[in-house]
Order: sequence, then C-alpha cells, then structure tokens
Amino acid sequence: MEDIEKTREQFPITRNKAFLNHAAQSPLPRPVTDAICKCVNEASNFGTASHEWDDGGKPFFAKLIGAKPGEIASVENTSIGLNIAANVLSYPSGSKVVTTDLEYPSVTYPWLRKRLGVKVHYVKNVNGKILLDDMEKAIDDKTIAVAISHVEYSNGFRQNLRILSEIAHEHGAYLIVDAIQSVGAMHVDVKRDDVDFLTASCYKWLLSPPGVGYLYVKEGLIEKFEPPLVGWASVDQKIFETADFWDIWSLKLSKTASRFEAGTSSRLGQVGAKVAMKMLLDFGVENVKRRILKLTDQLIDSVKEMNLQLQTPEEEQYRSGIVNFKINKPQNVALKLGRKGIVVSARANGIRVSPHFYNTEEEIERLVKGIKNEKKTAK
Repeated sequence: MEDIEKTREQFPITRNKAFLNHAAQSPLPRPVTDAICKCVNEASNFGTASHEWDDGGKPFFAKLIGAKPGEIASVENTSIGLNIAANVLSYPSGSKVVTTDLEYPSVTYPWLRKRLGVKVHYVKNVNGKILLDDMEKAIDDKTIAVAISHVEYSNGFRQNLRILSEIAHEHGAYLIVDAIQSVGAMHVDVKRDDVDFLTASCYKWLLSPPGVGYLYVKEGLIEKFEPPLVGWASVDQKIFETADFWDIWSLKLSKTASRFEAGTSSRLGQVGAKVAMKMLLDFGVENVKRRILKLTDQLIDSVKEMNLQLQTPEEEQYRSGIVNFKINKPQNVALKLGRKGIVVSARANGIRVSPHFYNTEEEIERLVKGIKNEKKTAK
C-alpha cells in the first residue's frame, strides 16, 4: 500500500475525486503534464523540442504489447488504425468479416461501407460472453478478417486472442484487434497470440492525452500491403538525411510499419504518451493487472452482496479492468455519484466501473456506499 500512496501523489485527480472511469478517458498524471509543458516551453523559447521525443513513444508501446518498434505505426486514434487495416485488405466477391454484437462502433463501421462490398457477420453473445464455439462456427474459408475488441467496452469481457488467431489463420483470415480497453491494464502479447493487426488509442488505460495512438502490423505483413493514405512520413526517412531535396518522382515506402503513417502526428500527445507508458512499465504490467483485478474482485463481491445483477463475467479467463452491473436509472445514478466526486459511467443499462492501479480499496468502498444510498433513495 505504501507504493500505491507514493504513486497516487503523481495523480492530482486523487485529491478531488474517486476516479473510476478509465474505460472512458483517464485523468493525466503529473509527470505527463510536466513533460508536455516542458515540450511546449522548449518550442516556445527555442523553436523546437528536445530530440528525446523523436521516437514518438513507439518503443514503449512495442514493449507493452511484445512487439518490435519497427512493427508500430503512429496513428491518431483506434478508429484510424482499424480503418487502415480494413482498407489494406482485398475482398473477393462473397467474402465476409466476422465480429460480435458486443463491439464498439469503430470495430464494425469500417467494414459496413458499401465500397468494400463485404458481408459483416455478427456472433451473438451469450450472457455477456462470446463463446469460442460460436466464433469457430462463424469463421469459414470466405472470412477475410476477424475484427474484435480484446476487451469489450460495455461489460469487460476479455477475448482469447490466441485461440481466435488459430481459428482465423486456419481459414486464411486475419485477426484484427481493438486493444484500447486492454493495453495498459491487461497483459498483451501479440507474438504469443499471433495477432496480425492491433491498434489502440492512449487516452484510456494508457493515461495519455487524446489524439495519439498506435497501430501494430505483424512484421511479415508490412511490405505485403500498400497504405491507403501516403505522405512524407510513409517513406524511409534515412534516404533524405543527407539529401537537399525530397524525391517527388518515385514512392519508396518504408519497410517498417511507418509506411502506414501519412504525415506529422501530435508531438505533444506523443510526449505525454511516452511518459505515461514509461510509468506503467516501471510499475510493471503484471503488477498493474494484479492491482486492478484485486479492486474489481472487491467490487464484484460487493455487487453480489447488494443483490445487483452483474453483467461482467466472473471467470478469471474473461476478466479485465471493467465491471458492469445493472441498476435502476443508471444515467441518474452515475450523475448523482459524480456530484459526490465518484466518477463512473452508465453503459449497457448499468453502471460501468473501471479502476486503475493507483485507485484504492477505500475508493471502491466509497462507491459501494454511494450505490447503497441510491438504492435506499429509489425505494
């Protein structure tokens, strides 16, 4: 607990609120805002920022997901990453994409456009879970891609990426993963799970400003695909280190995932993301996960004691940093809790709670007390 108290000093939000809403948008830690201010001041006073920010945070994101830096492209957000994946693939007549009925819109919308001409097949959840048997039945030789969230935004159900990749690859399909609700909170290993594409924004569990995210593309696939958008950032930058002029007569795409970048990214966002990801790595990803699961275990026990319907699967293999439970008028409850300084979300006809590693047992108790008071008031 001493380490947590020391960590909490880096989160000014803890002085004002019990912030339990990291599945929405996280408050910024002090080291993140300090780094952004430093970068702004350097640009203001000297016209440029330190070269320590030049890698855009890619090595840190790569480490968080078990990838190589050269497999990482900078993107503005998860939606852009998913759209890139959707637009580099080919769709023969009769092809389909398999997804689920628990997905966030950004996971399904890229494939619903008429231009692609692809059928989108939705595997239905069973009591908040996506059963692997149902996924296996849906994925066939006509399937071009399986597009899913690692962790589902509404109830926190966590998919088994390794088994899904095996099923997809048996039929020649690609596994495309939205990891915005897992990277930074849960262990992610794209090599172990043999993921083809994975993308995540950084403003949730990665404790960073909006406007910055990353796209992972498996090394063996990078040069197979031509990016849907190109610009100066798409080509090998080393070519121009000693050149007086850009080569505007030929397009020599980078052999790394940066070929999927078109132009300048948010430098300030990347500065913040780099510092935030370093914080998480220093604390230890497994320690972060363990801490989050301890807090969500506590909440689940309390939800059951209050006889509220849990919408989050309890089994360990399905768990994540999100807990959802049904309650009457969840929008009103979330609003009233917010007025008391307890920040949660109303989702899927329930209350969604998403604590991070710096939250405490006392904050969970404070939330539970607030829920009990609302239940009494509602009677």
